Amino acid sequence: MSALLAVDGLRLAHGGREVLRAVGFSVAPGEICALMGLSGAGKSSALRAVAALQRFETGTITAAGFALQAGPTPPESRLGPLRRRVGLVFQGHALFEHLTALENVTLALRHVLGQGAAEAARRATELLELLEVSERSRAYPGELSGGEAQRVAIARALAPDPPLLLMDEPTAALDPARRAGLGEVLRRLAVQGRGLLIATHDTAFARAHADRAFVLAEGVIVESGPAATVLEQPTHEATRRLLQADAHRS
Repeated sequence: MSALLAVDGLRLAHGGREVLRAVGFSVAPGEICALMGLSGAGKSSALRAVAALQRFETGTITAAGFALQAGPTPPESRLGPLRRRVGLVFQGHALFEHLTALENVTLALRHVLGQGAAEAARRATELLELLEVSERSRAYPGELSGGEAQRVAIARALAPDPPLLLMDEPTAALDPARRAGLGEVLRRLAVQGRGLLIATHDTAFARAHADRAFVLAEGVIVESGPAATVLEQPTHEATRRLLQADAHRS
């Protein structure tokens, strides 16, 4: 089965500091993959590069059939196909505070897909129902719990029906019960054939819900494989440090 996401030889720098060096990984349809590492390992930078929000120096990225090349990020006018094929859920949700949950979701439908108001509202309601937050459709972001805001943000990212979904630290503000609920939601999305790439340092969540894990340290992937194997039988010191750090946070 061909990959929904293929990253090869990715090198990325910030302010002259090399963040990623020759990083490569893939995500298949129906697969949940965890991109892991301690804070500062480059997880978020990798996600932003895949979403064409961050330039990279060398390497190639093919996301849902859209090829990105090294160098400056393309102008937004050329990124329409990518925006329809790749959804991104930011760590802080990034919902528009002056819009209701429903309006946040319809925004993407109207401006990315050009749907009319009634059609966009219908589709947004379906997505909020899928994510079990439709009863909060008229609430503003400031009135939502962390878990509710996250589900609305996922609905917004899913609005163009992208085959690839990226998530940055999705469990950062969630309690254990809501983390388990999120895992169930993500598995339902994967069963539909989507590929999911999650940047996280939450080892318990990745062990329970990811199919594969890639561990980043010092700019390279030092360990990869089935998530349960990588996180229960680590072979690299960086993975062991990640597990120890997560245990101290728990």
